[in-house]
Amino acid sequence: MSWPTAKRWAERYRQEGPAGMDDRSSRPHRSPSQTPAEVVAAVRALRVERGWGPARIGPKLGLPASTVAKILHREGLPRLCDTDLADRQRLRRAVHRYEHAAAGDLVHIDVKKLGRIPDGGGWRVHGRDARPNLHRGSGYGYLHTVLDDHSRLAYTEILTDEQGLTTAAFWARANAWFASCGIRIQRCLSDNGANYRSHVFAAALARTGTVHKRTRPYRPQTNGKVERFHRTLATEWAYASAYASETERRQALPAWLHIYNHHRHHTALGGLPPASRVTNLSGQYT
Repeated sequence: MSWPTAKRWAERYRQEGPAGMDDRSSRPHRSPSQTPAEVVAAVRALRVERGWGPARIGPKLGLPASTVAKILHREGLPRLCDTDLADRQRLRRAVHRYEHAAAGDLVHIDVKKLGRIPDGGGWRVHGRDARPNLHRGSGYGYLHTVLDDHSRLAYTEILTDEQGLTTAAFWARANAWFASCGIRIQRCLSDNGANYRSHVFAAALARTGTVHKRTRPYRPQTNGKVERFHRTLATEWAYASAYASETERRQALPAWLHIYNHHRHHTALGGLPPASRVTNLSGQYT
């Protein structure tokens, strides 16, 4: 060993006897650059309450993702892939990712069925004993979404069904909304649902000059971007609060969509929101 180390051990023995020879922590007495306790608490809250990982927590709090990862490790919180079976299976597979070069080159379209909340609140308010069965339910709403592949910009409406006529009318409104953002849609990717194979939907695409592409059968991951958006929408809006009615939940959707498009940090975009990739999007900073 070096002579300073030998000198330090000898002085400990002279001052404390054999007890001075026990191993001690090498942690410094002061850590002026240590992350403040309130920041650690914020990191923990975002991880526990929202299920976010370092790539999303970091931009939200202005911290490097590596710092967030160390904080989560020190706090003893497990990794997302260790707690979510779907993520664990996804990481085990070889995934080929793609992204089109410009907004409008390709959009994804899909429908998600969502159970309506009865007046007075559902089972999330009153407990699982009040969970309705198929005969006592309040029916369903249908979330129709068009999501841009390049920017992840999303347009969503809650409609009464997923029939071809309803889908065609929704496409016309979605296309007009994207046009108002300066995005001309070139191609549209859908699954093989009956509404997307209908003549009325094909006519709606023809009127906007959009080429229709459909996923291969039994390959839903091809349309994975919009399906992942629906999962985020369900977690952060549909089931984020104990809504007292379906009307209350629907009234909260426009505000959440604005946050998603303009302010929410997106890991696939380097921590930036979708609006950052659409230069002339109105209301970008509101």
